[in-house]
Amino acid sequence: MQPLFFATICQYFILHPNMRQIITLLLFMACSIGTYAQQEATTTTQQTTPLLSPRALASNKHVSVSYGQPSKRNRVIFGELVPYGQVWRTGANEATEITFRTKMKIAGVPVDTGTYTFFTIPGEKEWTIILNKQLGQWGAYEYDKHKDKDVVKVNVPVVPLKKMQEKLVYEVSRKSLTIKWDKTSVNIPLIINQ
Repeated sequence: MQPLFFATICQYFILHPNMRQIITLLLFMACSIGTYAQQEATTTTQQTTPLLSPRALASNKHVSVSYGQPSKRNRVIFGELVPYGQVWRTGANEATEITFRTKMKIAGVPVDTGTYTFFTIPGEKEWTIILNKQLGQWGAYEYDKHKDKDVVKVNVPVVPLKKMQEKLVYEVSRKSLTIKWDKTSVNIPLIINQ
């Protein structure tokens, strides 16, 4: 069957020489359009793909925080890049995760050992601290779908920094978890259960 089909095609090309030119032109156009479309797709992808912030870790014997570490880069952070009154992943890219290796109290609220997604709602004078059981979230885009899994939701005061902090940092000590970025910091009390 295949040799007969091939022979028929060859005979058609021999009897119709103009058809070779038309098919050659069509193949050339198809290849050109495919190459152009591929170049356009590559260019668009490169332009729209955001630069990923490095992943950072703040840790001690009892607590560790894994977060995307953005930089200020001459931007207005709180109230603009990070709007007041909206849930924030408190970092960049994937939502921040906090792991407790010991039962403790965070801002007075008891928390079991385990890993939680860490969100905040920044405000000018205070931040709301949120621990959520749903892991693997990207940003805070689906927080509303999982807010029923919150295990902690408390407010802590904002402490202005005298010196500007270029990169978002978490500092973990035995008694507190501190977040610093730009000219803003919050200090979240930790009490280890004995």
